[in-house]
Amino acid sequence: MAKLSRRDGRNDAASTALLAFPPRPLRWLFLDLNSYFASVEQQLSPELRGKPVIVAPVDSDTTVAIAASVEAKRYGISTGTPVWEAKRKCRELLIAPARHEKYVEFHNRILEEIWKHIPVTQVCSIDEVACRLLDNENSREAAMALARRIKAGIRANVGECLTSSVGIAPNRLLAKLASDMVKPDGLVVLEGEDLPHRLYDVPLRDIAGIGAKMEQRLARDGINDIRQLCERRPRDAGNAWGGINGDRLWYLLHGLDLPEKPTQSRTIGHSHVLSPSKRGLEPARLTARRLALKAASRLRRKGYVSRLLVLHGKFEDDKSAWRTSIRLPATQDSFTVLHALDAIFPRLAAAGRARPGGFRLRMIGVTLAEIAAVAGDQGSLFVHLDPDDPLARETRTLSLSRAMDRINERFGRNAVTVGPLHGGRIDRVGTKIAFGRIPELDEFHE
Repeated sequence: MAKLSRRDGRNDAASTALLAFPPRPLRWLFLDLNSYFASVEQQLSPELRGKPVIVAPVDSDTTVAIAASVEAKRYGISTGTPVWEAKRKCRELLIAPARHEKYVEFHNRILEEIWKHIPVTQVCSIDEVACRLLDNENSREAAMALARRIKAGIRANVGECLTSSVGIAPNRLLAKLASDMVKPDGLVVLEGEDLPHRLYDVPLRDIAGIGAKMEQRLARDGINDIRQLCERRPRDAGNAWGGINGDRLWYLLHGLDLPEKPTQSRTIGHSHVLSPSKRGLEPARLTARRLALKAASRLRRKGYVSRLLVLHGKFEDDKSAWRTSIRLPATQDSFTVLHALDAIFPRLAAAGRARPGGFRLRMIGVTLAEIAAVAGDQGSLFVHLDPDDPLARETRTLSLSRAMDRINERFGRNAVTVGPLHGGRIDRVGTKIAFGRIPELDEFHE
């Protein structure tokens, strides 16, 4: 390997570490669907094609865009832009109501198409997929040809409006960064010899894990861009980060394909932004019950039990979150969860009444925490106890909860419910797609 000098943009310590690197072949293909929600809407509604479109959760100027089409982005409109501001920027703007179930359906069809060309290693989000390249796929020419086949297959077999940007690189982080370099419909390859200098124009905030606070922390240590991070020794980069992750990031930016850190789901929950007319005490209570039922249903479907219920929310006059919690017996029973929620909801009511404007809750959420897999499923020993015995009662209510799951799955959401959901007192609590989690189609029946 050629000797590196300061002219390569690295100091001597970083250059020495780089000389010891093993080969860095192309190992990952990362596909990012362009303007995904808006593209699905344009695919479903031909009259929207070629026009500036945003997708909004509700029909209100006070909400924000959750997606913007390629055409809308040319006007400076993006995810998070308030609807009123988007309308001001583009008078021809069209607004499509969010249809999350359709986005999941298209997501599944896209995965099926990708599997025709290469196994899907990791689904990173509703519109992002990572695939590991084999030795016979990882030459520059072969990887680019594979990417073009995938992109063409999605357009031909899923929808002509569904374009994607693809990044190919030695590790998944770099492949993700490469997919962001050219949009829409881009294809970028980062090879070992391109690193890290091809990244110097990429903002630090584009790297997953670097938010505003981490950016400030790095700046205090003299790191304001990727070049300055890469010119440190790996250990110094880790110290600036504040832990081992900085060291790990240094190696990833130089092209090493490090093993993924294992992750484990530790919570299941839902939250909901209340419409302005439903921010009083009773609508908030009914919405919390609905969210708790959805979380409990997901808990059963995944085969988990929970030992902690967390109730949280945000008031209109406060950006910080309010929260409280209560211990649960290891359970997946809807009725046990609702009983616990009823026990702690007065705490939220008291906090809201104590505020200057009275109880005005903007967002409410219910999370089931400290979850663990069910060790085994067998008949209850308590089913023949006295009907009023707590253990026998939970056995019966868990069976009832499971029966409700089956009925709602067959006949649709809210075919059977616990407590009132109508009468104008509660927002419609539908299933939505969150960053990092893709709902299963079953959730749209809960």
